[in-house]
Amino acid sequence: MKPYITFKTILDFIFALGMTLALSPLLLILALLIKLTSPGPVFFKQRRIGKDKKEFEIYKFRTMRTDTPKDMPTHLFTDAESYITSVGKFLRKSSLDELPQLLNILKGEMSFIGPRPALWNQFDLIEARDNVNANSLRPGITGWAQINGRDEIPIDLKASYDGYYVENISFGLDFKILLGTFTTVLTAKGVSEGGPKNKED
Repeated sequence: MKPYITFKTILDFIFALGMTLALSPLLLILALLIKLTSPGPVFFKQRRIGKDKKEFEIYKFRTMRTDTPKDMPTHLFTDAESYITSVGKFLRKSSLDELPQLLNILKGEMSFIGPRPALWNQFDLIEARDNVNANSLRPGITGWAQINGRDEIPIDLKASYDGYYVENISFGLDFKILLGTFTTVLTAKGVSEGGPKNKED
């Protein structure tokens, strides 16, 4: 597993750098749309749990109002939709809000594929991942759990999927997850604002 992880880290950096350069016009357009349609910063930063439970700041395009409660999963909001901006709704459904995480990959904090990084205060999810050794990997923009339910699966099942990924990590599985991600994004499958208790994004 270690040789593949090393190879995967190199590929992550190369592809993240290439995508950042290729998508720079799109990134600029999205940044302008966010800035022009709602007050506040373009980017959203939040404490997350990374490899070996080391904390880092995840980057996203801001999709919610500046008065949104911080460090709170959206399932705890009384009305999550009311906090999402007009542009933010599109960004979240299309997953374009995740693009700034290319910077997290370039910094070595994330991978394209791996368990989604838990919030620093999602202690139940962190503990469940400890039990399946999932905290030993760099978190990903997408992962096995994301194409098997995304926002709709409970924490124990999500951890089970993460454990499966740890045990079976390979180029073939990563490619399968990549293809599955395109299908999930195109159909917005599993997106549930203010959904069940495993919701962390």
